Amino acid sequence: MERGNQTGVRSFLLLGFTEDPNLQPLLFGLFLSMYLVTFTGNLAIILAIISDSHLHTPMYFFLSNLSFADIGFTSTTIPKMLWNIQKQSQVITYAGCLSQAFFFIVFGCLDNLLLAVMAYDRFMAICHPLHYMVIMNPWLCGLLALGSWSLSVTGSLLMTLTLVRPSFCRSMKITHFFCDLPKVLKLACSNTIINNTVVYFMTIILGITPLSGILFSYSKIFSSILRISSAKGKYKAFSTCGSHLSVVSLFYSTGLGVYLSSAVTSSSRTSLVASVMYTMVTPMLNPFIYSLRNRDMKGALGRLISRAPSLIHRVFRGLS
Repeated sequence: MERGNQTGVRSFLLLGFTEDPNLQPLLFGLFLSMYLVTFTGNLAIILAIISDSHLHTPMYFFLSNLSFADIGFTSTTIPKMLWNIQKQSQVITYAGCLSQAFFFIVFGCLDNLLLAVMAYDRFMAICHPLHYMVIMNPWLCGLLALGSWSLSVTGSLLMTLTLVRPSFCRSMKITHFFCDLPKVLKLACSNTIINNTVVYFMTIILGITPLSGILFSYSKIFSSILRISSAKGKYKAFSTCGSHLSVVSLFYSTGLGVYLSSAVTSSSRTSLVASVMYTMVTPMLNPFIYSLRNRDMKGALGRLISRAPSLIHRVFRGLS
């Protein structure tokens, strides 16, 4: 495993957080709880939006896509980590590593693009309220969602293909709990200038560009809100984008934390903690942010919960 080109690579080792057997059960319980809360919370958001006709609007359509992306984002990494902890194994196959990197980038980019689309939606709702329903019609909403998915898959495919070309002749130990693309590329002993160039270029396209769109949209939103004369009107306008702004702040602050921790310090432990915030905590908190700060969403979730017993009864009766 120490020598040979990429065709000879059979597996990598995910070093994870610790090899201390006394801490493994604690980590397993903690991350399993976080995953279940994330999965359940985002699934509840999706079901509430689908089942409540009052939420069949552009904002909630994009929110349901964001919740699905968050489920995929966490499902790409946490189940494999839990499996390795349970089996006391660090192994991930070469194909499994490629697949994990691909889907992690897909859902990460999708989160990024959907947040930009949702910022545009809030911009249209606040700055052009009279034309909002005409502009943000179902056809355009579907096109924006489809475009976000297409760009995410295409960009992820191009970035993941950078792992196919290099030769791996160093230690196959990845100092992370999942196949993080930059860390895997560091294991290559061949020239990776082209590989890194592709990764950086796609990061700018799929990362910096959506962030620029979000900042531009909110600059226009804040400018429009400041022109509102009444304090009540300002509060009402700002409340419509408060949840989204909170999610954007959390997403990019934790993402920036991952980047800074990797650039400033060589400590793998610091980088792992920052990655946990980005890959686990943020998707887990998003449903709470949208449900606690949104009256319509709280009402839809309440009605969904009240109907849950009857729905479960119907399912079991149908199975019997």
